[in-house]
Amino acid sequence: MKIAIHPRAGSYSDHWINWCEKNKINWKSVDCFNTEIIQNISDCDALMWHYSQNNPKAILFAKQLLLSVEASGRKVFPNSNTVWHFDDKVGQKYLLEAINAPLVATWIFYEKKEALFWAEETEFPKIFKLRSGAGSQNVRLINTRKDAYKIIDKAFGLGFPSYDPIGSLKERWRLFYLNKTPFIDLLEGVFRFIVPPPYVRIRGNEKGYVYFQEFIPENDHDIRIVIIENKAFAIKRMVRENDFRASGSGSVLYDRHLFNEDIIKLSFDIAHKLGSQCLAMDYVYHKNNPFLLEISYGSVPKSYNNCPGYWDKELKWHEGQFNPWEWIVENLVTTIGLEKDIESSKTLG
Repeated sequence: MKIAIHPRAGSYSDHWINWCEKNKINWKSVDCFNTEIIQNISDCDALMWHYSQNNPKAILFAKQLLLSVEASGRKVFPNSNTVWHFDDKVGQKYLLEAINAPLVATWIFYEKKEALFWAEETEFPKIFKLRSGAGSQNVRLINTRKDAYKIIDKAFGLGFPSYDPIGSLKERWRLFYLNKTPFIDLLEGVFRFIVPPPYVRIRGNEKGYVYFQEFIPENDHDIRIVIIENKAFAIKRMVRENDFRASGSGSVLYDRHLFNEDIIKLSFDIAHKLGSQCLAMDYVYHKNNPFLLEISYGSVPKSYNNCPGYWDKELKWHEGQFNPWEWIVENLVTTIGLEKDIESSKTLG
C-alpha cells in the first residue's frame, strides 16, 4: 500500500504525513500541479490533497483532478461526495434542499427581472452572498429594498470582484487590534489593497446571478460541527462586535456543554446522507431550532486545537486531546486495506 500526498504547509497534509510515519505506512510526496501527476501516482493506491480555495492554480483544476483519479479506481481525499460543493454556496443550496436539510431560506436568481420582482415583494433585512469565499468574505447585510436593487443591478451588470480590499483591510486591522493576527498580516492587507490576490484574476467578477439568504436575528454566535466518518467535534464562534458575522471572527469557545446532542445527531445524519469523508456545518438558531448556513470540507486545523474531546456516532463523549486530521488518513488506509482483503478473498475463493 502506498499513499500519495500533496504537502501544503499549515494544512491537513502535515498530520497525514506524521500519521503515516508513525504507523509505517508507505507514502510519497507528489506535486499535483505537475503535468505528469497521473503517471506520478501510478504506483499509489490513493491521492490526498487538502487544497485551498484561494490558490489560483488549484481553482482551475483541483476538483477535476481529484474526480479523475477517483474514476481510475484509486481512493482520494477529498472524494467527489466531499468536494464537489466546496466553496460553492450556489451548489450547496440545491444539495441541502434535495436532502431536506434545515437550510436557512435561500433564494438564487439568474434573471434580473425575477430578482427585482422578488425584492419588491420580500421583507428585509436579508443576507447577500457570493458563491465563493470563506471567513465571512463576500457576505453583506442588506437592510433595505433600495440596497437590494443596487445589489441586483450590479450582479447583472459589472458584477462583484471576489476580493473586497476595503473589507479585508478592516478585518485585518480588527484582528491585529485584538492581538489575534501579526503585524505582517496587516501589512499584507495594505499591499492587497493595491495589488489584489492572484486568485482574483482567475475567478474574474462574479455576475449573472444573485444570492440572498434569510437573516436570522438575535444570534451572537454560530455553531460549527465537524463530522469525520463516525466522530464529531464542535466550536462556537462569536460574532464580531457591532456585526452579524461569526465565521473568521477569531473569537471561539470550546466547552462541551455549549453544544446539545440534538445538533450533533443532526450533523451525523446530514454527513451520512451526503456520504462525506469530512464535513463542516455552520448553524445558527431560530426559536431553538438549528438552521444550516453553509457547509465545507476544509478548515484551518489550528482552530480546533483547544477542543476538549469528541462525540462518536452513538453520541458518547470522549474526553481529551485528539487529532481529527489523522482520522482522515487512518480511515482512508483502513478502507483500502479492507477492499484489498475482500479482493484477496475473492481470488482465493
